[in-house]
Amino acid sequence: MKRSASFMFTLFFLFVGFELYAQKAEMDPEAAKAYNEGNSLLKAGNYEGAVKQYDIALKTSNDYRIYYQKGIAQKKQGKLKEAEDTFNKSVKSNPNFDITYNGLGGVYYEEGKYLEAAEAFKKFGELTKNKANKEKADEYTARSYAKLAEEEKRDGKLDKAAEHLNEALKYYSLDAAYITLAAVEIDNGNFQKAIDATNAVIAMKNTTFKGAAYYYKGLAYKKMDDAAKAKENFELAKRDPQYKKLSDYELNGMK
Repeated sequence: MKRSASFMFTLFFLFVGFELYAQKAEMDPEAAKAYNEGNSLLKAGNYEGAVKQYDIALKTSNDYRIYYQKGIAQKKQGKLKEAEDTFNKSVKSNPNFDITYNGLGGVYYEEGKYLEAAEAFKKFGELTKNKANKEKADEYTARSYAKLAEEEKRDGKLDKAAEHLNEALKYYSLDAAYITLAAVEIDNGNFQKAIDATNAVIAMKNTTFKGAAYYYKGLAYKKMDDAAKAKENFELAKRDPQYKKLSDYELNGMK
């Protein structure tokens, strides 16, 4: 039976809910009017109308906030390349506007540009003064590295996959990343490292990956010729319906 460790790292990135309404003193009066109208349309879910108003505002003002809000509207439309370009214009207009990097990172992530996403989220984390946003930035950075590791693992680049997973775990204790790391380290012959990764998950209070952790821990002990500990962990893994069949297969092969 072929074993697999491929986990979907879903990113629920937030566009910070700023309603950045402009005063006429802050930007050209006509731009401010169009910008505010665009924000109202964005809030109402009229993304096409919002983009049109932001484009009107941009004719007389290159304000970073206009680009940011336009990028959100384009992302909502599913126009990822356009949103990427717009967020980058916001960055160029004001490199210290923290939430633009969050938006940019989210777009990169959905485009499958995981290294770029990680760098954008790291920048978001560096710039934000909000503790909750900093925590989210760290989580999103970790998830981006974990997705990058999944790609490297599929391509057979196990050392590179392990490197990215360890980098992910510096930012956020991601259970699925630990499980993938355990699978990678087993393939690399680093069985104790695999066990250490599974133990990190087993110690977590809130995780859906304990069955996976016991399964890969069992595999590591099997590779180390410790049949007793391997069986013990496969028996624990069986309690998870997703790993019962795999664990039974391993246990039957050890009789």
